[in-house]
Amino acid sequence: MKNSATAFAPASIGNVAVGFDVLGHSFQTIGDRVTARRIAEPGVRIASIGGLVCDLPREPEKNTAGMAVLSMVRDLKLDFGIELEIEKGIPLGSGLGGSAASAVAGVVAANALLPKSLTKLELLKFAMKGEEVASGSVHVDNIAPSLFGGLVLTVGIDNPNVKQIPVPPSVRCVLVHPHMTLSTRAAREILNRSIDLSNVIWQSANLAGFLTGCFTGDLRLIRESLEDVIIEPQRKVLIPGFQAVKDAALKHGALGCSISGAGPTVFAWCEEPQATAIRDAMVAAFAAYKLDSDAWISTLDPSGARIVDGG
Repeated sequence: MKNSATAFAPASIGNVAVGFDVLGHSFQTIGDRVTARRIAEPGVRIASIGGLVCDLPREPEKNTAGMAVLSMVRDLKLDFGIELEIEKGIPLGSGLGGSAASAVAGVVAANALLPKSLTKLELLKFAMKGEEVASGSVHVDNIAPSLFGGLVLTVGIDNPNVKQIPVPPSVRCVLVHPHMTLSTRAAREILNRSIDLSNVIWQSANLAGFLTGCFTGDLRLIRESLEDVIIEPQRKVLIPGFQAVKDAALKHGALGCSISGAGPTVFAWCEEPQATAIRDAMVAAFAAYKLDSDAWISTLDPSGARIVDGG
């Protein structure tokens, strides 16, 4: 058994436009790191929080990584405690699964300290306990892709079924994060609780077409299906310049463009040759609305959270 281990968990894009709360994919360029150490004192202790965000709660029950690992310690009845050091590489309130990444990195690091490693599905359930602290509800469209990697479909909550979906190798994801925050809770509160049947049918067709396009490598079908007709129309008012950013991405050849998770980050799928031009156009569109932004390009690498030191 190891005395310490450090895990990296990538950022994630929840919903992927057409799969509200069931689809997500990892984004390998940025992520959170958590170091776990065995200590004699029972329970969980958070020793430090650094990186892009330093003012998160140190009480384990109020911290996503802390609560995820604490639920593991309690459920497994461990005879030792775990100390955590959290390094945030994902800005909070960005729609990039920052709270999920911390929870995932925490349980993956802690798993390396156990006498017998847990399965990813077991780790997923512990990470869900942490994510609930941040969002107030249990949903796995950020946790699952951060843990498993790649494009992930998750069905069910109590007994989740997780499936990685193949993505054509030429596809890249462009992420543009405007310098503003948007809480998941606030973005959920504006959503209507009733939906027109015609939009349900349209969105169902888009989800089916998108998944079929991914499985068959049909980029034309992905382009025609990657459109959110239910959530995006309601949330786009929360992001200044969103429509201009989306139009810029599509004009420069994007397969599709929508809101990452609850926002305000915007993502676009494209083929590799267009990625740089699409990124620059999206950044320029936000700048026209007086919003500076950070931008990245990533493959849809199917590798998820992993030990990077120790383990």
